[in-house]
Amino acid sequence: MAKNIQDYATQTQPSPRQSLIDCYTRVRHFTEQLCVPLETEDYVIQSMPDVSPTRWHLAHTAWFFETFLLSPNVADYASPHPQYAYLFNSYYNSVGERHNRSQRGLISRPTVSETYTYRHYVDQCVTDFLASCDEQLLEKITPVLTLGIHHEQQHQELMVTDIKHVLSCNPLYPAYHEQIPQKTAQVPPLEWISYPEQLAWIGYQGQDFSYDNEGPVHRQFVDAYQLASRLITNREYLDFMQDGGYQNPLLWLSSGWNTVQAEHWQAPLYWIKQDHDWYVMTLSGLRLVDPDEPVCHVSYYEADAYARWAKARLATEAEWEIAASHLPITGNFAEQRTFHPEPLSTLLTSDQPAQMFGDVWEWTQSAYLPYHGYQPAPGALGEYNGKFMCNQFVLRGGSCATSITHIRPTYRNFFPPDARWQFMGIRLAREV
Repeated sequence: MAKNIQDYATQTQPSPRQSLIDCYTRVRHFTEQLCVPLETEDYVIQSMPDVSPTRWHLAHTAWFFETFLLSPNVADYASPHPQYAYLFNSYYNSVGERHNRSQRGLISRPTVSETYTYRHYVDQCVTDFLASCDEQLLEKITPVLTLGIHHEQQHQELMVTDIKHVLSCNPLYPAYHEQIPQKTAQVPPLEWISYPEQLAWIGYQGQDFSYDNEGPVHRQFVDAYQLASRLITNREYLDFMQDGGYQNPLLWLSSGWNTVQAEHWQAPLYWIKQDHDWYVMTLSGLRLVDPDEPVCHVSYYEADAYARWAKARLATEAEWEIAASHLPITGNFAEQRTFHPEPLSTLLTSDQPAQMFGDVWEWTQSAYLPYHGYQPAPGALGEYNGKFMCNQFVLRGGSCATSITHIRPTYRNFFPPDARWQFMGIRLAREV
């Protein structure tokens, strides 16, 4: 009987090939699920240069698999629309010319329907290829396919944050989906968790997928420090605002103060003052700011100014990684479909920080630079991360728009210091 059960388990366990096909299909399907609440008109708007139309995301992720998986490996592969390579290339200079990013919203064709047809054509070609290629070729292309799957998950997050910006520009404040906020118990008070001086190994050390910018693994000396037990809330950020935080140049970096003045910032992005109350645009429409939710959609400049006002600082990415390295990856992620940070009800334990994953990306004070010994991958895929290592800061932990299968303690997100449209928040650190 034991042998029969073992044989049955072996027979029902999907093969590595089938697991790849299933993972590819599942991620591609989730992309299209995210579009279900949209109207056709929503797909085509570009509300600022950093935002891409939803239709562009749908096509670009198909172009990625077409360009880096199908074209180099399928001898008779023919793109249904070779011109799409110009329209839907993002920043891969070595692959060819591309359409100007800031003008993606000016293109009305291909239509949304034609874009889906293109996606489904690529999907059929990819799954046919994966099902029929020999084992040697499958082993060769698995890293590229896996990169493409994680690349698609990055664009899923961008689709959510981009459509939020698009809808926020509409004075009707339309909702992407209906989501009733759940009230929780009062947020526990902020505490400080101490970490000793140490020589730590930083960077990804596992065998599963990681981006090249997460390595090489290297040693880094870290002084003793303290990390806040939770994220900063709207209530705490309102205290900063009411104390003249946006009017006090002594709290700001020079370029941050210049940005505040030029952009007339008075509050986080999506906050709107009506009469005497602050409202916030969410993917469920406009609603009163909940003081217990983590503050969100703040730039590095704002996070740094708040930390200075609070007589603290932002953590370095090494400090953040040390604190997160042994914590479970649980939290408010894209699969939960709230697409909004949630209030914290209880701390994990007295010596472990909460909300390290999900809810909001956490700004660190670390510039986005290569680790010691870093070398970008050869060829066009080497353009994926390395060439952006300038004038940007690292964020950690993922957000409510990140897939839980996409995040790791070593994951390095990065944005310029004035960016706000991603789900970005604040966790404080300080010296011991």
